[in-house]
Amino acid sequence: MKCDQTEHYEMTFDDLKKAVADGAVDTVLACFVDMQGRLMGKRFHAVNFVETSYKETHCCNYLLATDLEMATPDGYASTSWETGYGDYVMQPDLSTIRPVPWLEGTAMVLCDVLDHHTHQPVPHSPRAVLKKQIARLEALGFEAKMATELEFFLFEKSFDEIRKEGFRNLEPISGYNEDYHIFQTTKEEGVMRPIRNHLYAAGLPIENSKGEAEAGQEELNIRYSPALDCADYHSIAKHGIKEIAWQHGRAATFLPKWDKDRVGSSSHVHQSLWKDGEAAFYDKGAKHGMSELMGHYMAGLIKYAPDYTYFLAPYINSYKRFAKGTFAPTKTVWSVDNRTAGFRLCGENTKSVRVECRIGGSDLNPYLAQAVMLAAGIKGIEDRLELPAATKGDVYEDAKAADIPQTLRAATQSLRSSAFLREALGEDVVDHYTRAAEWEQEEFDRVVTDWEIARGFERA
Repeated sequence: MKCDQTEHYEMTFDDLKKAVADGAVDTVLACFVDMQGRLMGKRFHAVNFVETSYKETHCCNYLLATDLEMATPDGYASTSWETGYGDYVMQPDLSTIRPVPWLEGTAMVLCDVLDHHTHQPVPHSPRAVLKKQIARLEALGFEAKMATELEFFLFEKSFDEIRKEGFRNLEPISGYNEDYHIFQTTKEEGVMRPIRNHLYAAGLPIENSKGEAEAGQEELNIRYSPALDCADYHSIAKHGIKEIAWQHGRAATFLPKWDKDRVGSSSHVHQSLWKDGEAAFYDKGAKHGMSELMGHYMAGLIKYAPDYTYFLAPYINSYKRFAKGTFAPTKTVWSVDNRTAGFRLCGENTKSVRVECRIGGSDLNPYLAQAVMLAAGIKGIEDRLELPAATKGDVYEDAKAADIPQTLRAATQSLRSSAFLREALGEDVVDHYTRAAEWEQEEFDRVVTDWEIARGFERA
């Protein structure tokens, strides 16, 4: 399939059938998003997909009870060796069909994951977790609009070269901090221009890319959209960035902290609520232009931030990013247009007033992250929570401000004991992701790191 990189393309199922009949599309990627935020699924011969498989296909249920290494940990209630690792149904959401312009003759569709026997959504599947909170919000009469920022590093060498060299001597694509730097980013356009244009041609409303605050660090911004679309766009963009970088002999990493001496990568999440097409967070006569509703929503975000931090920082490495003086927050407070706070008020006194959560790392799963923040905001609205006063100045030095959980172990305990999340997400869902967090910690605790060896081999 030939697709003009500069054309924003929407594809219906009828469009797909025509493209298949014309021979322009021969492959359909049927994908779902796993717990880690990755695209998993199958490559269909396009004729088979449009004739039969557009209704449903199947996958092993271990795919929503695994880790980054595709292991089969014990302790999950949803599946196990004892129960035989049966199937889930992958049901294509035909509204998500799109071309994949960087792959020849290829289209993509995202799938919802259903129970094989009941055909009901699997509660802990990330898309279902987010859909549940969207439905709760709709019952209150609101729609959430969100935007995520994707930060990542580009490296000189390819994924395979870096892996074969043991992930050592990593060299970013540039030699200096390129934050907003036009000349340095011009030198990276061989990768970044195809990323912007291919993703735009795939139907993602790409706004821009820019250099970020470190050597080789990039940021891609996608226009705000309804919450489910935002999560879909984020997941497809992250996947596409890796594939397009690979095609150009480069590696792109979304690891939040790959070097202790360099700043990390985040995924800030901008959010606002709308009602009847109007910005429900805006009140022209109120301080900062913030409506009472926005105050309650933000109060919920802040109060329950420790409970849901795991979903913003799901791995051991995630917590290495939280360091003073790096633009990564360490405190769960809000401030007006202040990048040292965990929550930043943006668009003050305008109809675009919104809250930006700065806690999440580049490794978050956007469906889960958005879902838990919506749940916290809903709780704030329902309980009419009062928003504390804004924090001013250098929040890193504010001894009175509450800390973000500093380790995966601490965040796991907050998740495990959260009555709020158990009510909002469901007991089974919280237990499922608590087990994922425990397993990540158990795997790390078994490892002897290079740091330990170098520090103690001779001197201990």
